[in-house]
Amino acid sequence: MTTFDQRKDSFEKKFALDEELRFKAMARRNKLFGLWAAERLGKSGDAAADYAKTVVLADFEEAGDDDVLRKVKNDLDAGGKPAQDGELRQVMDQLLARAVDEIKAGQ
Repeated sequence: MTTFDQRKDSFEKKFALDEELRFKAMARRNKLFGLWAAERLGKSGDAAADYAKTVVLADFEEAGDDDVLRKVKNDLDAGGKPAQDGELRQVMDQLLARAVDEIKAGQ
């Protein structure tokens, strides 16, 4: 195997690992976001965990974060706890940073 082939394989492995970590971080962020919204809606325990799962599943509706944001915004509005898009995006950003830190720490 040539040095070029080794470098190519190394880059491909790193790309695959980065994508796997990105997927895990986004899924964890969505779970944390769901738990945050559940708390705001007055849910706790199993009800909060179940709600967080629905938020994670909402991310598979379309590419990007809009599907998750829309679901949580609609649920908060319906629950009488409205929030602005900017606030929700800020929470999502904070929770993504937390999710990345947790994954890097092996949690």
